Amino acid sequence: MSNFVFVLDTQKRPLNPIHPGMARKLLTNRKAAVLKRYPFTLILKVEVTAIHKPITLKIDPGSKTTGFALVQGEKVIFGAELTHRGQAIKANLESRRSLRRVRRNRHTRYRPARFLNRTRPKGWLAPSLQHRVETTLTWVTRLMKLAPIASIVQELVRFDLQQLGNPEISGFEYQQGVLCGYEVREYLLNKWDRKCAYCGVINTPLQVEHIHPKAKGGSNRISNLCLACEKCNIKKGTQNIEQFLSKKPEALKRVLSQAKRPLKDATAVNSTRWALFNRLRMTTGLPVSTGSGGLTKFNRTRLNLAKTHWLDAACVGKVESLEILTSKPLLIKATGHGTRQICRTDKFGFPCRYVPRLKFVKGFQTGDIVKAIVTSGKKVGKYVGRVAVRTSGSFNISASELVSGVSHKYCSIIHRKDGYSYAA
Repeated sequence: MSNFVFVLDTQKRPLNPIHPGMARKLLTNRKAAVLKRYPFTLILKVEVTAIHKPITLKIDPGSKTTGFALVQGEKVIFGAELTHRGQAIKANLESRRSLRRVRRNRHTRYRPARFLNRTRPKGWLAPSLQHRVETTLTWVTRLMKLAPIASIVQELVRFDLQQLGNPEISGFEYQQGVLCGYEVREYLLNKWDRKCAYCGVINTPLQVEHIHPKAKGGSNRISNLCLACEKCNIKKGTQNIEQFLSKKPEALKRVLSQAKRPLKDATAVNSTRWALFNRLRMTTGLPVSTGSGGLTKFNRTRLNLAKTHWLDAACVGKVESLEILTSKPLLIKATGHGTRQICRTDKFGFPCRYVPRLKFVKGFQTGDIVKAIVTSGKKVGKYVGRVAVRTSGSFNISASELVSGVSHKYCSIIHRKDGYSYAA
């Protein structure tokens, strides 16, 4: 079943999302019209009086993908996954930096260095991290315009790093309650890449293992824990790590260095989550509550749900039970709005091609989602996808595969460019 359909009244105010079957009836009876394709939204043609049922927006921020879920009571009526372009931004910045350095070396060889004359404002984030905050906030704002959202729940921290570093920092109830072990195990799965630390085997049940044996005074601190398959765990027993890996010096060096290494990705993601949390409180005006990654995993495991970003979002915070009314989340990918660079360069920084100044060609621009019905020629068929325009009027359409040379006469716009691509 697809997501519930968003509905706006005649004044473009959000109403309760409706079942796809009811949306089809409204369209058939001509009581509503399609306002947006992504996410699919209807606008009513007649005045209605409706009672708003409060909806909770749940967010599971991630390094590469962020999950969204709209929950009405205990019913999950909408899910979406937003794929960020942080790595693309980082690569573009590195390319720009290298090109600038080469140019400055050519033209201003004797100019004194000025790399220490810049200051960063408080709360500064790297552009690739700031992008995650901004795009997530953009979609929160969009969803607020489409549904009567009354509250927001965000997974604030993936791992309680302070709790993991010092297990005695909080009381007995947290340590021995229903969440006991979930935070630690989830942290270790990410730190050791979900494989055995000793033999590297994957896709097998893993056990939490003490690098320095507990029988010989080893602690329960996170820096002394790793993951091992049952075979390696039994074989190691109470041996010291140096003794167990005496014939594998490379593996010994790798395990010891990785055990001391902090989970850098978790730290980076935690910083963006705090920035997102503060922005949500300041800009939305809605009550924002939080939950931890361990609690999310506990809820998902207890409810026997699949490991996906949007279902993780639905499990954020306090959850008693969930009724999943959708199985096809909206897949959103950040593509950006292009670049103002007119002269494109190759990897060595030399000009290779030029871009036209006019973005629009025959009423289309690169990034529009179009439907092309080709009735003659070698490319007869129906294509729906992202278009790349050419001044000749012969476009490329990225559907399930790239289709080149489609005339603009066969194309019609179904969704204007907004910096994102979509899939169901």
